[in-house]
Amino acid sequence: MYLGRIVAAGLTADGKPVAAYRVSSRSFPNRSANLANGMISIIPRKGHEDDLSKNPYIAYHCVRLSGSVALATNGSQTDPIIEKIISGMSVRDAFALSLLAMDYEKDSLDTPRIAAAIDAETKICTLGIVRKDAILVKQFEAKPGAVYYLSTYEKNAPCRKQIDEAFAATDAASACQAVINGGIFAGFDNPVTAAAAVWNGTSYDLAVQDA
Repeated sequence: MYLGRIVAAGLTADGKPVAAYRVSSRSFPNRSANLANGMISIIPRKGHEDDLSKNPYIAYHCVRLSGSVALATNGSQTDPIIEKIISGMSVRDAFALSLLAMDYEKDSLDTPRIAAAIDAETKICTLGIVRKDAILVKQFEAKPGAVYYLSTYEKNAPCRKQIDEAFAATDAASACQAVINGGIFAGFDNPVTAAAAVWNGTSYDLAVQDA
């Protein structure tokens, strides 16, 4: 099944808060997740920089942090969401306001904007999407070894049944691997690259991995 981009949030098998992102793509597969300066970006792979002239939506920050909150998204909404959280706005309101303001991507597919976050203090997952026909933001209580997920296509409404309850990751590197080809994610087509943030007790560790 092809879901497009995927965001996920929850707890690792040993109870560490995790937020993760996976690029799945048929049109622009030549991309990588790049870790620098405490954040992760999606960028074209070397030799494919001209893809940006074909679609300006394919490069963006995908994972950013604010204290106990780790955020993963599929587009430029990452920055306004995290900046509102940094300013003191609740995660739910930061999602709702930013997704409403930015709207879905105006590309040929009307690609939805999606986002997922975990708060290490409250253990609450927030998932949100803005599609051409809806804006949805929901929160769920996290549980060990499980992540809630949301995608641009097919699984494009946050709900309790969209959960991987066999999420075997224990750190950021294994979380990347898990969303590429572990558990329920193994059944989703065209993985390209992944990014993850996992709480280490005092802050988030970050990792990236190409499929």
